[in-house]
This record gives sequence, structure tokens and C-alpha cells, in this order.
Amino acid sequence: MPNTVRTKFDHAHWQSRLDDLRAEHHVPGATLAVLAEGEIHELASGVLHRGTGVAATTDSIFQLGSIAKVYTAALVLGLAEEGRLNLDAPVVEVLPEFATIDPAATKTITARQLLSHTGGLTCDFVEDTGRGDDCLAKYVEAARGVALDCPPGTAASYSSVGYNVLGRIVEVLTGLTWDDALRERLVLPLGLAETMTLPEEALRFRVAMGHLGPDPDPEPTAAWDLLPRSAGPFGRVLATAGDVVRFARMLLDGTAPDGTRVLAEETVTMMRRLEAEVPDKWTLGSEGWGLGPSIHDWNGVPGFGHNGSSIGQRSCLRVVPDAGVAFALLTNHGTTDRLYNELSRELLGEVAGVEVPGDFAPPASPPSVDVAPFAGTYRREGVIITVTETAGKLHFVYEFADGLKGIAPPIETDLVPVSEGVFAGMNPMFGDDWMPVLFTKLPDGTECCHTSMRVAPKIEAAG
Repeated sequence: MPNTVRTKFDHAHWQSRLDDLRAEHHVPGATLAVLAEGEIHELASGVLHRGTGVAATTDSIFQLGSIAKVYTAALVLGLAEEGRLNLDAPVVEVLPEFATIDPAATKTITARQLLSHTGGLTCDFVEDTGRGDDCLAKYVEAARGVALDCPPGTAASYSSVGYNVLGRIVEVLTGLTWDDALRERLVLPLGLAETMTLPEEALRFRVAMGHLGPDPDPEPTAAWDLLPRSAGPFGRVLATAGDVVRFARMLLDGTAPDGTRVLAEETVTMMRRLEAEVPDKWTLGSEGWGLGPSIHDWNGVPGFGHNGSSIGQRSCLRVVPDAGVAFALLTNHGTTDRLYNELSRELLGEVAGVEVPGDFAPPASPPSVDVAPFAGTYRREGVIITVTETAGKLHFVYEFADGLKGIAPPIETDLVPVSEGVFAGMNPMFGDDWMPVLFTKLPDGTECCHTSMRVAPKIEAAG
């Protein structure tokens, strides 16, 4: 049964829970904003930087990471609403310079597929194309030779490259840079005074520094930000938790607080509709992708949201439209899943009456599974996955490659069966929590390994 819903948002209660859970999980600083009963409540806890001791406050700026994709999706759907973009037409019709390594695939990929991560474009291709206003145009050109994760329309594979292509479409159709289009079409109409895209814009605010390293003493990261300007559409929005929730509130009915219409109600409803199911229901706790957000079903209660990460910072957004509830949690530690899991379960339960499933983990008595067929080498841009089998058990090694080579040590873990094709492994990058690893086949029979919502095709069977 759903949890009991509190009749009034209890600020003192949730401040206490944020303080306690942040300390328990060794997160230096966190901000939380909650939309409930038509009002936005903002809370903060801890410090922005363990070296300086500057306190986190509700007006502190954090990096949102991939939550930026939802902002880009809103821009794209606004253009479609105006009749300036056909979501189901090939991208090359509006962006002739767009290309992939597969000429046949290039001719068929649509904006709808890019929005729902079904275009086949990969994720982990980061290219610094400079600080100029042409950085996205240069990025799209540089990505032309990057391998696809899968043929378009055959699977959902989380794609940052696809969102940069969408960002470039925004630029071509508006005549503005992506940064300026975001400002003119979303930030200003919504009154998001604490939302920006460039680091120099953040300097006049209190800004969070990321932290990494083992608990209980994570250290400030050596650099505040490693993403180039060209990462904007997929990962470079900077904001307060309150501004994130103000943006999310617009996604409920399409209007700003003063009644200004930003998007049609039909458009935001379309964004929140399940477009592509995914086999991995655990990484985001979602059913799949809408046109931008992740789509959730909490025991029959629909919701949407997105997660994000940057160097030493994590963010999450969840919205329950039927309850008029949204919350954003921003943190300055790279391993905050436990804080998020506990807080979101309590918050959505008590404020929205939602039952959030428990954390992903293998069963106490794992099933017997023939694991030998899963052994082999899997490859996508930026990552090599090696799966070996010994005495009926699988060992998993996840190594960064290409432009990401050396960015972090390999993830290495034994895999525990959860069900046929679904396994659990410990992930030291995110606090030694269980991560799902799935083995599936594409419609053409290609074997794949799914991790972090991304598809990596098998390139070599076990010897």
C-alpha cells in the first residue's frame, strides 16, 4: 500500500532528514528543493568545499550533468510545436552535415529517435572543440566517424552524442547558440535567475566543488569542471535545486508561474509519455525513455525525471504529475546513490504517496544460470568490457578507452545471477553498490552487454 501522505510539507522534518542522511553517507554538501501543495520548499545541508568550509545554501550552484538533456528536449519540442521541426523526418533534412559511420543509418535517424535514445548513436564521446560559438558544429562534424552502439530503432542506448546533435538542430533553427536559445526560450520566460551554462556566469554565485574518494573523507576534485563547452546540450546546465524544480513545474502544464505559456500542455504530456522501453529497469528505476525524461511507474503511479553526474557531483530530478510533486537533490560527492535512495523513498512516500521499489541487489539464493554464452569482449565508443567465465561464474572488467582512456581505473567485479541474462556486480565507482549488468540480443541476433543504460555489442566470443 502507498505510504501515508503528510497533509503539509514539514520543513523542519525534511531538513533534519537531509542533515542526518547527508552525514550518514559522508556527502559534504547537498541542496534539496521540493514542489508540494503548489509551493517550492528549499533546503541545504553541509559544505560546498571541504577545504574552505563554505556552507551549502539554497542559492548554491551545482552542476546538473545529464539533467541538461531534459532542457535540450524542451527546446527541441518547442520548435516542433511551432512547426519548425518534424520529429519523424530524417535529421539530415534539417542538418545536412549530420552523418554517422554508417551512411544507410544516417539517412533514417530522426529527432524522435535521438530524444528517446533509440537512434543508435553512442554516449561516451567527449570532444573539446573549443570555446567558440561554433563548438557544437565542430562537435557534430567530429562525431561523424564514431561507431554506432546499434542500428537505429533496434534498441535504446543512452546517448549524449544524440543530444549534442539535437542541440545543433536548435542552433540551426533558431539562429542562436544553444546557450542563448536556452536562455531566451526557457531561462528568461521561467524566471530562472540561478540557471546558467558557462563557468564564468557561475562565478558571481556560491558554487559547489565536487568531491571524490573513499568515505568518510572524500577530497575536493582537482578540477571544478572537465566538460568542454561543446558538452552543453547533454551535460552543461548549472543551477540551484530550486531552479531545477521551477523548470520541472513547467513540465507539468507548460506554463511559467505568471501564466506565460512556454510549451503547450500537449507537448509536455508528450514528453512524459513512454516512447522506448528498456530491459534495464534498475539503473534509473525507470520503465524507459520519453522524449527527454526517464519514465517511471511506481506501482501504477506515473512519474518522470532524470539523473546527472559530473566530476564529483551528482543530481537527480523526480516528478509525480498526479500529485503535483517534484523534487531535485543536488550533491557534491560522486557516490551519493545511498543518500538519494533513502531520501527519495521517504520523500516520495510521504509527500506524494508513492511506493518506490527497494534497491537493486541479487537474491539471497541466486538462480542457476548457464553463463558460458555471455563470456567475451564487448565494445562501444570509450569502453571495452571483458567478461570471462571460470567454473560457472562470470568475471566482469569495464575499462575506459579511446578519448576516455585513463580517466578512471577499470571497474572489476564478479557477477552474481539475478535472473536469466541479468546479473549484479559491485561498483566501487559509486560506493560499492550493486549495479545491473544485462546480456541481450538485438533483433539481428547481435549479442550485447547493457551497463548504465548503454548497449555494447559483442566483438569477440570467449576463446
